[in-house]
Amino acid sequence: MRKNSIKNTRVNGEVQRELSNIIRGEIKDPRIDPLTSVVAVEVAPDLKSCKAYISVLGDEQSQKDTLAGLRSAEGFIRTRLAKSINLRNTPEIRFILDQSIAYGVHMSKLIDDVNRREE
Repeated sequence: MRKNSIKNTRVNGEVQRELSNIIRGEIKDPRIDPLTSVVAVEVAPDLKSCKAYISVLGDEQSQKDTLAGLRSAEGFIRTRLAKSINLRNTPEIRFILDQSIAYGVHMSKLIDDVNRREE
């Protein structure tokens, strides 16, 4: 596995910040849940592609709708990203649903249940 360079780490942070701003403030699609956050971004070293890990606080239907809304708005998001970030290439964005927060909450509840049973 290749280690990220300092430049790539900075680009990842900048793209994540701008994606968060675009999703939160500029997209008017009703399918996108207001409690959507960009957890992480991985931009390829050649700046051609990007994986954006999205977390949605809500049920499964809300998560599916949000992902569908984001995928349909990819062109708009990429255009806004190109205007706000000065990169040689604007990456093609692929949205991936991140379940790590929900998994952490679930594991925390299981641990609490075990602790209550022991007492």
